[in-house]
Amino acid sequence: MNHQLLEKYNIPVPRYTSYPPANYFHDLSADAFLSAIERSNHDKHQPLVSFYLHIPYCRHLCHYCGCNSYAMMNSELVKQYVDALHREIDLVAARLDGNRKISQIHYGGGSPTAIPINYIKELNDHLLSLMPIIDKPEIAIECHPGYLTIEDWEQLVQCGFTRYSLGIQDFDERVLKAVNRRPSLLPVGEIVSLLRESGASINMDLLYGLPYQTPLSFEKTAEQAANLRPDRLVTFSYGHVPWVHKRQQILEKLGLPAGDDKQEMYRRAANVLHQAGYQGIGMDHFVLPDDELNIALKNKQLHRNFQGYCTLRTTGQVYAFGVTGISQLGTAYAQNGRDIRTYIDTIHNNRLYVERGYALSRQEQIVREVIEAMMCNYHFSWSEIAARLSVSVDEVKGAVNYNLDKLKEMEADGLLVLGEDALSMTEFGSPFVRNVVAALDPLMINSEKKFSKPI
Repeated sequence: MNHQLLEKYNIPVPRYTSYPPANYFHDLSADAFLSAIERSNHDKHQPLVSFYLHIPYCRHLCHYCGCNSYAMMNSELVKQYVDALHREIDLVAARLDGNRKISQIHYGGGSPTAIPINYIKELNDHLLSLMPIIDKPEIAIECHPGYLTIEDWEQLVQCGFTRYSLGIQDFDERVLKAVNRRPSLLPVGEIVSLLRESGASINMDLLYGLPYQTPLSFEKTAEQAANLRPDRLVTFSYGHVPWVHKRQQILEKLGLPAGDDKQEMYRRAANVLHQAGYQGIGMDHFVLPDDELNIALKNKQLHRNFQGYCTLRTTGQVYAFGVTGISQLGTAYAQNGRDIRTYIDTIHNNRLYVERGYALSRQEQIVREVIEAMMCNYHFSWSEIAARLSVSVDEVKGAVNYNLDKLKEMEADGLLVLGEDALSMTEFGSPFVRNVVAALDPLMINSEKKFSKPI
């Protein structure tokens, strides 16, 4: 991509892990959320259940992290937090229809593996006791391999996970040291072999745009990762938002790669992964040809939520537990507060610690369908979305910010192709899919919200 276009489109836009984005959430009461949970039992469009557990602890905080994370505190407070998770699960489960089925469980953080593994097994057993599961549910956990011994990995295997996400970020130890992240304690190849023997699938997360990274160094990291043949590789673009996470200011002193270099990092890594046989999925995922995500893409069955890309087969309404966890129901979002002590005390008093949320209007539900289709498939059809929602094409176009002149400008720049009934991203324009959906988003008209850049 030439420098002029990079400058034109490398502007702050939402990540669209939800619609509306989380910084549009406002005050929401626990009672309103409980009512939304009860209504969610009757959503025929999404009858399945997905659980998300937020474990906010880390052994050490990485300077780049944009998640809600805390340095590991005393063991008693960790135990109290886990006890509160169990209690919160019971409070929510009391409002759920026990005949629904669990399709997905995801542990995120922080670093879930920072806490004792036996706590994780107890939480998993608790969730799986609540209701039936679908055939082949996805039970996934994010892992920081910097602190896990062989005994820890063997314990994790006993917890019943079907997918492990390894937070590698980079194989270059100079880069890891700069961002305060410890490299893997064990050779990553040994970890991959152990997990494969359990029958589980493996994700590997890489992060580009960090200090000391260059297009060549990140290309080598991508090659090293591809040689280990994980089922999925994710190349996340570092989102620099120091006004939200002040620890990121440390990286400014070390120097961050320019936009041109970040774009070249992505291009080189994508080329390496494609040559290694991986298929591109959405903005940042690469998967082996027989992976469920690739099959879902071909069948237009992809979905995206706060945990990333998944298939419609495993997509459920998301019920989140723990500080800052975001529940994602059919017509509403609800987010827990961030203070650990307040969370523990509130749950101890049999109340949910909900602080923010959003109830979607009918128009916003239509816009969400359009944005999700483009973010997942790089393509959408006006008539297909209209049929799925039982509305007219004019209603769909009326719901979004349908600015034909703006779309034609993006087409002239090579980002997309306009058809009579469809809009498709080009391979050239795919890194800027966020810009295209932002152009369709009515909330972005005169928006003063702050976002990260796509590159």
